[in-house]
Amino acid sequence: MQNNRLSKLLEFLTNDSNDPFILYAIATEYNVINDKKNAFHYFLRLIEEHPNYVGTYYHLGKLYEKENKNEKAIETYKNGMVRARAKKDMHSFSELQGAYHSVAGLDYEDD
Repeated sequence: MQNNRLSKLLEFLTNDSNDPFILYAIATEYNVINDKKNAFHYFLRLIEEHPNYVGTYYHLGKLYEKENKNEKAIETYKNGMVRARAKKDMHSFSELQGAYHSVAGLDYEDD
């Protein structure tokens, strides 16, 4: 059973099927309710149709991590870092870099 927010977002999507924010919100909502199949579907659609929507890469990477698909997460974070750097979005770049370092085992501290 879909929640009200998700139902409303899907309705918005029928009115504007190319709005990246709506796609992102739907993917996020599916992720929140642990519907991974649909979360992946909408995150991957965003990557394909709106590759410069940088926020997607972090959340898709985290979803891959939840599924123990660390290589896919690493690839996703790397792609997101390239997009963030190209947009000069250093805040997103930093978040993606931190996630990348964590999953790649590079988040060690000096002794």
